[in-house]
Amino acid sequence: MSKIKLNVLGISYSQTQTGAYALVLTEEHGERRIPIIIGGFEAQAIAIQLEGLKPPRPLTHDLFLSFAMSFGINLVEVSIYRLEEGVFYSQLKCNKDGKDITIDARTSDAIALALRFKCPIYTSEEILQKSGIVIDIEESTKSKPVKKDIKDIEKNKTTGTDRSKYKDLDSKMLEELLEEAVKNEEYEKASIIQEELNKRKSH
Repeated sequence: MSKIKLNVLGISYSQTQTGAYALVLTEEHGERRIPIIIGGFEAQAIAIQLEGLKPPRPLTHDLFLSFAMSFGINLVEVSIYRLEEGVFYSQLKCNKDGKDITIDARTSDAIALALRFKCPIYTSEEILQKSGIVIDIEESTKSKPVKKDIKDIEKNKTTGTDRSKYKDLDSKMLEELLEEAVKNEEYEKASIIQEELNKRKSH
């Protein structure tokens, strides 16, 4: 798999799941962004690290960091290696005493750990083609940070989603909605629309 490095842009409210959040990743040398739906707990764990805060008691991911470091285990990199039916699959590449070990992990947990271990996050060109949203360079320079306050994350509740509403729209309408979603920085919504367009092109 050819590796493409990703950076964490921030966290925004989900447009399709009330109370859920979209973790937005961006390729290091490009304009494509990947929105990944995560829950409130995972959003809080990531937001705390992004904002450089230290909780009075260690969160689960902080405990994992302390445990791993105490036993000489280092997280070398995180790889988002598969996308299936809107779900991202990730692996942790760890190293102990010169031996590499690969562990499956939820992508939200993998990102939270990558931020704590300060290790790189990678994905493939194939996944970027499937889920990446291309951001106009001029628009992206005007965009505001999408990071949300931790208190807002704690207050939110999670409910269901509806991905089927785009299936009945024609491609022209979907392209217009995609352009509008990108302009409004609704990256998760844009990703779902892009996924529907890609399905039609592949048939």
